[in-house]
Amino acid sequence: MITQFLDSLSIPAVYLGTAVFILFFYEVGYQIGKYLQPHYRKNGEGLMVTSILTMLAFVLAFTFSMAAARFDKRKEVVVNEANAIGTAYLRADLLAQPHREKVKRFLREYVDTRLQGIEKTKRKAAIARSLELHKLLWSEVTAAAKENPSMLSALLIQSTNEIIDLHEKRITAALRNRIPGSIWLMLYAITALAMLTMGSQAGLTKMRRMIQTVPMVLAFSALITLVVDLDRTDLGLARVSQQAMFNLQSSMKGGME
Repeated sequence: MITQFLDSLSIPAVYLGTAVFILFFYEVGYQIGKYLQPHYRKNGEGLMVTSILTMLAFVLAFTFSMAAARFDKRKEVVVNEANAIGTAYLRADLLAQPHREKVKRFLREYVDTRLQGIEKTKRKAAIARSLELHKLLWSEVTAAAKENPSMLSALLIQSTNEIIDLHEKRITAALRNRIPGSIWLMLYAITALAMLTMGSQAGLTKMRRMIQTVPMVLAFSALITLVVDLDRTDLGLARVSQQAMFNLQSSMKGGME
């Protein structure tokens, strides 16, 4: 639920909303501290603020590490998929006609289909067509292997199988392997508590310290927004490069000329 809500927002909206969220709880804490100020007895509030900010920094670093690892995984799968398709395309030259041309044509369409899937509106159709092409490729490759069983046909079967496996890995990395909603809830909850604590300390001294607070709020908001950006597949500023697939597409078309 939380992940879906964050995905529905643009990156600027996430940043602005997070900043407002942090400032809101800081102000609530300030008003609480101001209200309790007449009964204030200094008793290590600074240490408490430091402790909860340290906890917030740890959770934020943990969440950032998860998002960065998933982002790197998505980049790795794209490169691996391009390499697997390219290898299968080269090995298809070893097949006899008409299998050779059919397999190469399916692979060219497969690359085009994968690139079309970058757009969210075309993703569902691209995934469906990819699955159809898996069946067509497998049928053609196994038919060629049965007609002329050899080590070369076995290698092409291996490449085709790898393409099918990488499809599932890419779908999992891009669409399913996301930061759990419970971690987002924990991050925002600890952020709210940290701001309440900081605000209450400022209220007890009746000093908002906005000159120091605003840059801190903007910095924390930027870090949280960066984690959101790294975790999502669509509408983000940190997009996984598809250059390996575009290069493969160009080389395939160049080979036809």
